[in-house]
Amino acid sequence: MIPAAFDYQRPTTVDEALAALAGGNGGTKVLAGGQSLLPLLKLRLAHADTLVDIGRLTELKSFGETPDGGYEIGALATYADVLGATKLGWTAEAIEQIGDVQVRNRGTVAGSMAHCDPASDAPAISLALDYSVVLRSQRGERVVPLDEFFEGPFQTRIESDELIVKLRRGPLPAGATGAYRKLAQPASGYSIVGVAVVVAMSGGTVSHARVALTGVGEKPYRAKAVESALLGSDGSAGAVAAAAAHATDGQTVNSDIHADREYRTSMAVVYTRRAIEGALGR
Repeated sequence: MIPAAFDYQRPTTVDEALAALAGGNGGTKVLAGGQSLLPLLKLRLAHADTLVDIGRLTELKSFGETPDGGYEIGALATYADVLGATKLGWTAEAIEQIGDVQVRNRGTVAGSMAHCDPASDAPAISLALDYSVVLRSQRGERVVPLDEFFEGPFQTRIESDELIVKLRRGPLPAGATGAYRKLAQPASGYSIVGVAVVVAMSGGTVSHARVALTGVGEKPYRAKAVESALLGSDGSAGAVAAAAAHATDGQTVNSDIHADREYRTSMAVVYTRRAIEGALGR
């Protein structure tokens, strides 16, 4: 299909992009990799009065470690960029499960956060790694932790005049490792259930635990009850199973043509256990 008519702007600086967003009256959308937005526009499931194409803003393409041992991912860094640079083996394995080669080469990590698809892999991975979103507008800059950023299906805390300029996290705890496990919908590759885990052990007990799920509820979320149950445990099979049983606590579990609520709930527990075991097994 052909999208409805829209105006098109290609700013050459971030300031120009912010000016375009400020003057858009809520009908302006940002185009980065376009792997989510363009199909929606073509199907007329989304509408834009103006597209602001930020694809040539080289200042948003940077990514890498920060001096304190954290990590930053610029708004235009693609999955392939991060895949080729990350030193976290489990993160590389997780990114390889996202979409296909074209999506990974063109799609941006920050764009996935802005899109907030309830079944997208990257938000869960980023939640487990404790990333925050750096938002900028002509009014200034603010930082929003990802577990406060997602509000619902395709809904985030981005204001209409704001642009994601980067994702940022601090250093991981000493010895931390992780894993991502997913039950993929065979045709699309999207997660029916996807679970990302980052854990660390100290003195024979779990000293750090971040567990995030996608595909299960209305938005990607941290499974805080699982985290609480893991912390201080010995990481044994029994402790992991007991913690994983809380995977959907407090969530309204999705039910659709791919998986009903009962099956998805069961698989959330199974894949949470597998992800924790995978992380601890490293």
